[in-house]
Amino acid sequence: MQFGELKRREFISLLGGTAVAWPLAAWAEQRPSMPVVGFLDSRTPDTIGDRRLRAFRQALNETGFVEGENVAILYRWADNQLDRLPELATDLVRRQVAVIAATGSSRAASAAKAATSTIPIVFSISEDPIGLGLVASVARPGGNATGVNFLTTELTAKRLQLLRELVPAATRVAVLVNPNNPNAEATLREVAAAGRAIGMEIAAFEASTSREIDAAFARFDRPHALFVGGDGFFVSRRLQLTSLANRHPLPAIFSPRDFAEAGGLITYGSDILDSYRQVGAYSGRILKGAKPADLPVVQSAKFELVINHQTARMLGITVPATLLASADEVIE
Repeated sequence: MQFGELKRREFISLLGGTAVAWPLAAWAEQRPSMPVVGFLDSRTPDTIGDRRLRAFRQALNETGFVEGENVAILYRWADNQLDRLPELATDLVRRQVAVIAATGSSRAASAAKAATSTIPIVFSISEDPIGLGLVASVARPGGNATGVNFLTTELTAKRLQLLRELVPAATRVAVLVNPNNPNAEATLREVAAAGRAIGMEIAAFEASTSREIDAAFARFDRPHALFVGGDGFFVSRRLQLTSLANRHPLPAIFSPRDFAEAGGLITYGSDILDSYRQVGAYSGRILKGAKPADLPVVQSAKFELVINHQTARMLGITVPATLLASADEVIE
């Protein structure tokens, strides 16, 4: 064997160890034929949870795209630092991803929209996409963005009714919202109107940091129950919120099921897993050539009621049989 050939093989052998360890995203950048999906989220991987990511990937699979085989996914997490989203979105644009899946908050979708007018964007938000300037209309988005609009504010009155059904004696309710959430004012208006209709006195509190959450609980003036507004940051602080509510103790209702799984008493809201499946499905369709301008915004129509029966017993609450029967899941 010639010396040159030996050296070449030694070099390839040496390089092989590091090549195997390259991140999938770096490997994909060396293979232009493999499309790349940019996944932009305002939270942390731990907050979003494995099930939501699995739902997103499974929907991609069902459209014919398997991560690591014929598609790569670049994950960008803002770690609840919303001011990082524009920088992360710009990075995905610079890397020329084929589509951006923007989840976690409307700020992620808005950052992606501000960063590009050409790369397709698939969002998952609870706010009005027209009001945010993401689409021209729900039926015909008309630009480079489409996605899923899951209901939050619209379910406010229903949540308050469920809280009353669970705790009939509750007449004073503390309402906690994040002032940085575009839905905060609408949530407070809806809660106030719904409260008046069923004879509940509503007291509003705001929190946008972990310390402010602690401070809000310290300012509560002996409410009978707690209503926590839907918010991505609150989901990331679900252990803190459920722990404080149970420690006070306060019967509390939240939006996504994540809170019930973390020890919260009751949750009622859109099926978030379904929204991630929809984002994955739309991302796959776009990779196959569909234009976001022609894909109508999906209006979430799947809702779920989850009751943590163990927390109810700890708080001394007897859950009505009718409520247990109507729950999608009861955590024992």
